Amino acid sequence: MGLKRMDNVGIVVESLDTAIAFFAELGLTLEGRATIEGAWAGRVTGLGLQRVEIAMMVTPDGHSRIELSQFLTPPVVADHRNTPVNALGYLRVMFAVDDIDETLARLRTRGAQLVGDVVQYEDSYRLCYIRGPEGLLIGLAEEL
Repeated sequence: MGLKRMDNVGIVVESLDTAIAFFAELGLTLEGRATIEGAWAGRVTGLGLQRVEIAMMVTPDGHSRIELSQFLTPPVVADHRNTPVNALGYLRVMFAVDDIDETLARLRTRGAQLVGDVVQYEDSYRLCYIRGPEGLLIGLAEEL
């Protein structure tokens, strides 16, 4: 039996409410919100006893999800939010959008900042990177 699907991408944030509002503005829907705690959860993550509030956001097509996590205990130990686009490890999430200019205008009301420029790749795409809430790096792609 092979791989079935990618379930979700996890993003740790300081403010769950701010992140939910940002990703909702982008077009994702809040699928659920819960507090996860106890020894069983800590055994999965290797953190021991933990308490984390999570929110599952789903894309309009229903196929992709982002799990936003705000750790209440133990405290966050590292911060990778402002690493440049050539840093090692997981870096960003890329979303396909209908209109990159309209999407940027909406997300700027939630504090998004353009990282470089909106560029066109051949006759195929317009692309950009933005910094969302808490400096999260997010890619936007508009198919032409």
